[in-house]
Amino acid sequence: MRILVVDDETALADLIARGLARQGMVADVAYRGDDADELLAVNDYDVVVLDRDVPGLHGDVVARRLAARGALTRILMLTAATTLADRVHGLELGADDYLAKPFEYPELVARVRALGPNRRTVTRDGRPLDLTSKELGVLEVLLRADGRYVSAEELLEKVWDVHTDPFTSAVRVTMSKLRRKLGAPDPIRTVPGQGYAL
Repeated sequence: MRILVVDDETALADLIARGLARQGMVADVAYRGDDADELLAVNDYDVVVLDRDVPGLHGDVVARRLAARGALTRILMLTAATTLADRVHGLELGADDYLAKPFEYPELVARVRALGPNRRTVTRDGRPLDLTSKELGVLEVLLRADGRYVSAEELLEKVWDVHTDPFTSAVRVTMSKLRRKLGAPDPIRTVPGQGYAL
């Protein structure tokens, strides 16, 4: 696996990277958010270990930009911000996991390894598609429905968390983006009042 470690505590970042390398992973390091953003834009990482409070470009912005690009990179937020609100906010930004400082190194390695195998890819006609986690989740639910129509409410229940506003346009917006990425001919059928089907 290829990992990017982002932390302004240089000694800690280097230590994590060296430790991951000893576990057979390839680990790059960035000490600033803007440097991390550049590396994430040009390299294909499996996991980014991301400190939220880094100089140059806040870790939250790095996470948001990564999600906006539709990258398949999984995010492990590693931070001293440990309140419940901090953890919830981090996950809402697109983090896949959250580990508070101080931490035990074996736990960090285990979490990185767990995130790496969960990386999934989608292709259409041999063309790889860069889907966000939500787009991937929607597509997975539609595939499992095996032609049955799936309502927006069911998609909200299965792909989003329980705190999502049931009147949100999240499903419609995500479906629109997914359709654009899947390309023509559009494989998703929509029937008002019934929902979506492949």
